[in-house]
Amino acid sequence: MQTALRLARRGLGTVWPNPAVGCVLVREDQGGRVVGRGWTQTGGRPHAETEALRQAGVDANGATAFVSLEPCNHQGETGPCTEALIKAGIARVVIATKDPDPRVAGSGYEKLKEAGIKTEINICNQTANDLNLGFMYRIKNSRPMMTLKLATSLDGKIATRTRHSRWVTGELARAHAHRLRAEHDAVLIGSETAMIDDPELTCRLNGLEHRSPVRIVLDSRLRLSPDSNLVQTATITPVWVVTTVGQDQDAIDQLAQRGVKVFALTPSQNGRPDPEEVAQCLAAQGITRVLIEGGGGIAGAFMRAKLIDEIIWFRAPKLIGADGVPALDSLGIDNMEQAPAFQHHQTFKAGDDCVDIYRRT
Repeated sequence: MQTALRLARRGLGTVWPNPAVGCVLVREDQGGRVVGRGWTQTGGRPHAETEALRQAGVDANGATAFVSLEPCNHQGETGPCTEALIKAGIARVVIATKDPDPRVAGSGYEKLKEAGIKTEINICNQTANDLNLGFMYRIKNSRPMMTLKLATSLDGKIATRTRHSRWVTGELARAHAHRLRAEHDAVLIGSETAMIDDPELTCRLNGLEHRSPVRIVLDSRLRLSPDSNLVQTATITPVWVVTTVGQDQDAIDQLAQRGVKVFALTPSQNGRPDPEEVAQCLAAQGITRVLIEGGGGIAGAFMRAKLIDEIIWFRAPKLIGADGVPALDSLGIDNMEQAPAFQHHQTFKAGDDCVDIYRRT
């Protein structure tokens, strides 16, 4: 099952709106020989089970299937994976966790049992749930999983008083940040960051360039320049702009003509898109995993809305001081009971920098 979970991770960032699933086929009557491996392919199809069965061929008959998520049991663009497993003569299916999709939600497990296949479930289920947390949230809560990436000095600053920020962290930390982009469906920034930094927001690791996420800019006043790096490359790597209703139609048309997809939401009291509505809008488009990269205003808005599920914090061994630019905008906290609480999950080094991962309690 651990192998199936590792295979499933290969699909993160490329399979939305589907979950990332891994499948391993083992012939226990042949000393545990692995006869097939598969994971969800780009765009969500073919499914992991289909890939593993194709690789195994006739050796699938009598094999045990280890699957990181309950096999689907509904007709989509392809047939149900349950039927494929039954038809192939699989003798036993071990499932990490249940699929929350109402079209499955236990029916896949029951279908296999009814077919006389020995079936087990909830093996390594916590790991499996964590792996597909974004998919789970989209199905259950109509929003994606939100990961906040911070790259700061030791005192939590992302830039100097002159807004100079290249580079706070080192080369290895930046490479890891690019890998994070490859594992997320979308990367999100605010219009201030877009205008000041003019970023590309692509994955620029050798061999992973094709895994760049959808690039999203929250731009309530539609200030993103048609000459920006993002707009100029929108036909190569998707760019979405989330703005508010009532913006200049000519500006929207200019962006659309360059391949940018524009979503207009009702503004909240501060005149900006409400973070919860942004999250729901992205989920409706199939997005399951969002990496929030900046800046402090965007990070603060999603933190205040209690939408941050994970923090990945890169800390450089530098001090910038109180006049530097903070990583997080005001949260309006009066007492400690109001402070968002996170649980430390992991720490590792990236060159001279330290990386801490926290998850919401």
